[in-house]
Amino acid sequence: MSADIKTDEKKQHFDDIYVEKTPVPYKIRILDALSYISDDFNREMFDAHILPWAKSISGDGNTLNFLDLCSCFGNTTMATIYGMDYNQIRENWKDEDSCVSIQGERRFPVKITGVDISQPALDYGASAGLYDSIICSNLNERATEEFASVNKAMADADILLSTAALVYLDLETIESLVSSFANGSGTNKKKEGYVLVNFLNPFALEKADETKRILLKHLDFVASRATRHRRMSKLEMENYPGEEWSLLELWVLKRRC
Repeated sequence: MSADIKTDEKKQHFDDIYVEKTPVPYKIRILDALSYISDDFNREMFDAHILPWAKSISGDGNTLNFLDLCSCFGNTTMATIYGMDYNQIRENWKDEDSCVSIQGERRFPVKITGVDISQPALDYGASAGLYDSIICSNLNERATEEFASVNKAMADADILLSTAALVYLDLETIESLVSSFANGSGTNKKKEGYVLVNFLNPFALEKADETKRILLKHLDFVASRATRHRRMSKLEMENYPGEEWSLLELWVLKRRC
């Protein structure tokens, strides 16, 4: 992970995993070892508040644009777009052979864009058929062509997903990206669109509050839910005595029409 990405030093980081060529190490060290069950809750939130709308729109012959911001290898896209649960994702990524393709079907017509700082993770997602397009960008470097491309993709998106990720971004970056989605572009101006984000607890709580203010400045609140995220690592339990699980606050918001 680039030194330009802002991190909470009390939180465990897995920089070495994100440069791997496949998600198998991610599966072993994060999904398995830390009981990373949060994608079950991401899927449930998506299914309750976004999926019915997405199916109704795409049923008219439309293909929606879905953007996974800070997507990594794409497990949350697998949960939301493919409807896969925690154990199905683990099974799909159990070894170097099984992870070559996605063992599921998209639940509605959609073009998926993956955005991340890790080129290997994006390359995996593209090769496995998970992502239709990819943009590799350090999102805290806002003067780059790549960042401009991300802002355009945000404006074109009908659905935005960003889970366990916004904490790594500058507030100026969040402001730029969220406003791009909110304003839309072309036919997306004033067109209905949805966002699924989540916030980690107990990490970077002040940053989460500032991020929420930006989201509410540009988007309408739809629903929220509190759930478990994953087990804490040894480092995290030392930094937060008495805690065993990190928690999530999931939010759904929508574009103002």
